[in-house]
Amino acid sequence: MTLPVTFVEVVEVRRITPRTARITFAAEELADTVGTAPDQQLKLCFPRPGQTDPVLPARQDDPMDWYRAYLAIPEAERPLMRSFTLRRRRPGTRLVEIDFVLHGDTGPAAGWALRAVPGERLGMVGPAAAYAPPVPYAEAAAAADWVLLAGDETALPALATLVEALPAGVRALAYVEIADEAEQQPLESRADLAVHWLHRGTAAPGAALAGAVRAAELPGGTPFAWLAGEAGAVRALRRHLVEERGVSKASVDFTGYWRHRLTQDDAPTAEDLADAQERLAGY
Repeated sequence: MTLPVTFVEVVEVRRITPRTARITFAAEELADTVGTAPDQQLKLCFPRPGQTDPVLPARQDDPMDWYRAYLAIPEAERPLMRSFTLRRRRPGTRLVEIDFVLHGDTGPAAGWALRAVPGERLGMVGPAAAYAPPVPYAEAAAAADWVLLAGDETALPALATLVEALPAGVRALAYVEIADEAEQQPLESRADLAVHWLHRGTAAPGAALAGAVRAAELPGGTPFAWLAGEAGAVRALRRHLVEERGVSKASVDFTGYWRHRLTQDDAPTAEDLADAQERLAGY
């Protein structure tokens, strides 16, 4: 199975909240089956200064070899790359929607999104089934007594696709930490979904989320938990659920999307590597 590698062109830019831009891209190539499941991960490739289009890695027959192809690009030409979740693929088209959290002009993705206009081009690696969640999400959720979803604004695109995929009759609780009330987004679901919006204010990232889940009177029975957002907050929530609430590790799907005061270009910490090993053990 070949991992999709293609150019994408901006066709629309919308501010869905003051700090979130939803950008619609037209992909040059995209198989009909790509991007139809929830929580689909992908990489966007941004051009280096002086480049009009980014240099893309060569396609690989083995989807696990794409990173070697990326590293094979000379460093001066190698695109800047960031991870995203596909918010939506418009049915019957090659149009994909990706949400950008606008946290200032401090990184290649947010800085680019602040100025993005139709006609600009990026590269896209993925999405692909090889990087789908380790268990069929809807089946795991339906088999549990209830579902817990917890994350910050960076997790909202994935969380939104997940609650949309929940079947009717499932009880679900979502805890979402955001900057303030203006950042709330509508979440659609067939499930019995209760959403708790947590306004961060001036608190440290993850503090409101961790505090709310710790203080919550959660339902009894066996849950399926999905955690995503700032890595330290996700790590603390997972430990709380497993060590203090007695939730099985196998029933917790977790991902640290970003790290406070660090970027994706910084080396992984010992805790980051330990989390990666735990996640690999679940595949």
